[in-house]
Amino acid sequence: MSDILFHYERVNPTSWAYLSSLLTLALFFKFNRVFSIRNIDLFLLISLAPGLLLVQWGFENEVLDPPLALQVQRIGFLWLFAVNLILLTRLLMDTALVRRPLLEPNLNPAGLMFLISSLLFFLMANVVTGTPRASALTPALPAHEIQSEPVESGGFETDGPGFWLLYLLPRFTTQEVVARTADEQPITQLEREEQQLEVRVITARAMAVLSHVLIVSGLIIIGAWHFDNLAAGLGAAALYLLLPYTALRAGDVAHSLPGALLTWAIVLYRRPLVAGMLIGLASGTIYYPIFLIPLWCSYYWDRGLKRFVTGVIITIGGLVLALALTAGSLDRFVDSLTQMFGIRAPLLDPENLRGIWRKEPGFWNSWYRLPILAAFVLLAFSFVVWPFRKHLGTLMCCSAALMVAAQFWNAYGGGQYVAWYLPLLLLTIFRPNLEDRLATTMVPEGWWRARKRTQAAAAATPTAA
Repeated sequence: MSDILFHYERVNPTSWAYLSSLLTLALFFKFNRVFSIRNIDLFLLISLAPGLLLVQWGFENEVLDPPLALQVQRIGFLWLFAVNLILLTRLLMDTALVRRPLLEPNLNPAGLMFLISSLLFFLMANVVTGTPRASALTPALPAHEIQSEPVESGGFETDGPGFWLLYLLPRFTTQEVVARTADEQPITQLEREEQQLEVRVITARAMAVLSHVLIVSGLIIIGAWHFDNLAAGLGAAALYLLLPYTALRAGDVAHSLPGALLTWAIVLYRRPLVAGMLIGLASGTIYYPIFLIPLWCSYYWDRGLKRFVTGVIITIGGLVLALALTAGSLDRFVDSLTQMFGIRAPLLDPENLRGIWRKEPGFWNSWYRLPILAAFVLLAFSFVVWPFRKHLGTLMCCSAALMVAAQFWNAYGGGQYVAWYLPLLLLTIFRPNLEDRLATTMVPEGWWRARKRTQAAAAATPTAA
């Protein structure tokens, strides 16, 4: 970054947490309505930072001082779980908040747009000039390299569920950026490994930048199109970029990509087929969004259900087909398929668990995941009948609630994946009353039903003599 800006030095995460929290309060705190839901939401968002910083410090110092690092990690995860529990309660209560006064940011839209552009530039510049972690490079491995790595070695399988082919999408372009000419092909194994590493780094950076751009643009478009309030969309985008979490996890594709897909599912909710394809793609990425399908089916029940289900099936079927074509063997295909959909025993080997569930004194026993998982599944299917009258507002807040609830039973560091629900949470905070945004009024009629209705009307019209 110092190559772009003269003598630029990055702000460390703790200092940025202080500065961004003060700037967040200055821009969004309602000083004329101190005891308002907006102010409570701001403090809840800011309160995520201490837990994230504690967990990050524990990870970075686990080799130097293991006992202290593990203790700090445990405190950090407990902090995150406490905040997530409050956020979950707030999201479930959002359906009862009918009166939603217009509380715009303390900065006009032009100033917000300038702030968003500046923050996005600095964050993406940090991603481009920074060094990705090994976990960010793993999804960028070629298919044959991932397949050749045994599950028992603690490789990609223990990095959590996901559909690894999705992360290879930018590889078709980034491969050309670093590819050499025919006369300059690497002749040594070291040169070949260096070129492959360069491709992986560019792939991880490209996916991270694209994911954040999609989230920011999606929030702005939702504010302008669905909220009829550009300032609300700009406020949500600015707050997303201001939060310490975004700066801390800006380069991690596993955090930002699912959030981008879910955000654009809301952007295109009037097109059930496309929304279903995005939900299916997100489900193939981390599999947790697959529990959103009952909620979204309930929303489209009166109109658009068949198109939504078709979109989900098409996307997941395409992912499974791509997996079958690249697997190489039946055993590898079955292993990758179970990983893609998280088909595994709820009680994993404690040696592979991370986060609050890791096998260390003071951390939680993995048996406690069973009742949490049962409660999560019950919550997911309860959205089929509750709330009975679903509109765009309930679709956003209930989707965010499910992604928050997934943090509690995530065995690979649950509580840290804030980006899975953060865009939807911000939309819930800034949204107006959306009770009129029902599927029957906002979703266009399907072409088949429109064709049948036109034929029926033509048949009922008497012909001229």
